[in-house]
Amino acid sequence: MAESRPPEPSPGAEPSGVDLARVALRAAKEQARARGAAAQQKKQARRGGLRSGARADGRDPLPLGAAINRLITERGWEAPAAVGGVMGRWPQMVGPEVAQHCEPQRYDEDARVLTVQCDSTAWATQLRLLAPQLVARLNADLGQGTVKMIKVLGPGGPPRRFGPLRSPGSRGPGDTYG
Repeated sequence: MAESRPPEPSPGAEPSGVDLARVALRAAKEQARARGAAAQQKKQARRGGLRSGARADGRDPLPLGAAINRLITERGWEAPAAVGGVMGRWPQMVGPEVAQHCEPQRYDEDARVLTVQCDSTAWATQLRLLAPQLVARLNADLGQGTVKMIKVLGPGGPPRRFGPLRSPGSRGPGDTYG
C-alpha cells in the first residue's frame, strides 16, 4: 500500500499548521539522525575504532611478508630490495671462487651501478673481464635495466703518508688550514 502525501503548499501561500508541523518534524528527524551518527562515532572511538567482521577487509592484520612487500611497493623500493637480495645470493650468482675474492659493496639506484671490491688486482682484472656477462645475468634475474654497469674496485692499500715526519693524529698537510 503506497503512502499518500498531501500536496505541498504553493510557494506564495503561507504554510498552515499541518505544514508547519511536517517541516518541524522533518527537521527534528534530521537532527536526531545527526546526533545518532555522532553518538555512534563516539562509541566506536571509545571501543578502539571500527572492528573487523567475519569477512576480510582493509583493517585486518597482514602477515609480515605481505606487509613488507606492500611497504616496498608503496615506497618504490623494488630495485634496491632486489639488488640487496642479489648481494645476499652473490656466491650463487658468480660462483664460490669469484665470491671468495670479490664482494659487492653498494648499489647506486640513480646511476644503476653496482660497486664490487676485489681483494687483489688480479681478481679485479678478472671481474672487469666478466662484467658484461655478469650485468646480463643480473638483469635477467632482476629485470632489464636494473644494473647498467659494474664498477670494480681493487684492493684498498694502507693510508698514504706525507713525508717522514708526522705528528700523532694528524691527517696530512690539510689539517692545519681551517
